[in-house]
Amino acid sequence: MSSLCMQVKISGKVQGVGFRQAAVRQAAQLSVDGWVRNEDDGTVSALVCGEVDAVEAMLAWLGKGPSGAEVGGLAASTCAWQDIAGFVQF
Repeated sequence: MSSLCMQVKISGKVQGVGFRQAAVRQAAQLSVDGWVRNEDDGTVSALVCGEVDAVEAMLAWLGKGPSGAEVGGLAASTCAWQDIAGFVQF
């Protein structure tokens, strides 16, 4: 299997709706590593690393978010591999 690491920025109504906590739970289910954090501009940023299929599934989830979120946009770009154990919320 091949691995992939993606830098992601999610916009819309994504802060104050439990987005980061739900992302941590989803990442655990998909066995991807990385992090998620709120940004000062109201967006959420994430780094998602793992097997290609799992990363793609996580990107699809981030494009919808948890109930209560209203994702307006998702921008994702491939980045250099980062050895991160687990998925954390900042």
